[in-house]
Amino acid sequence: MTSLQDWKPAPFPPAKVLDGRYCRLEPLDVARHLDDIWSAAAGHDAIWDWLPATPPKSKDEYRALLETMVAKAGIVPLAVIDKADGKAKGHLWIMEIRPEHGVFEVGWITYSPALQRTRVATEAIYLVGEYGFSLGYRRYEWKCNDLNEPSKRAALRFGFQPEGVFRQHMVVKGANRDTAWFSILDSEWPARARAFQAWLAPGNFDAQGRQKASLGEIARTQG
Repeated sequence: MTSLQDWKPAPFPPAKVLDGRYCRLEPLDVARHLDDIWSAAAGHDAIWDWLPATPPKSKDEYRALLETMVAKAGIVPLAVIDKADGKAKGHLWIMEIRPEHGVFEVGWITYSPALQRTRVATEAIYLVGEYGFSLGYRRYEWKCNDLNEPSKRAALRFGFQPEGVFRQHMVVKGANRDTAWFSILDSEWPARARAFQAWLAPGNFDAQGRQKASLGEIARTQG
């Protein structure tokens, strides 16, 4: 068993801009980000199918929801900015942060259709992981409803390892939620990070923006 006698608890992640090639994660600012997020998400109620909230029916409702996020202790809510046009098109949280154990999670991922299945969407997950591990965290978590097959596929694509299911873990929107758990450890992150970087490289995409190699293929090739 590896000794952790010299390991020091990681600091709580300061809210800061995380800058990538295709996206920028900014500390959520309701006044600055609401209009763009509402414009990208309004009317797309399916975004909220697996989230513990109902679709906001107006910009004011969305404002109130974002305000609760900004006010909530123990999380770092971030707006996802598409650098192609500088607009916020979604948001996510760094959450379940346990500095004393070196654990952090990416969650409450709220991507508008304009972000889904894009390089921006993938890079945001990479940026959160790179940030957490750079601070000395040991474990990067992903959790979702066990019925949420797209989320489970995404976790595997990103290189998170499945760890099992917590049965009757939550009651969400009046229904039972069994929660599927996934993680990436600090010892695994360097290889995962190299795969992310190789997939995100401009040379991995053709003139139509189609990937030449999938993230999984790159990870397998790199070993």
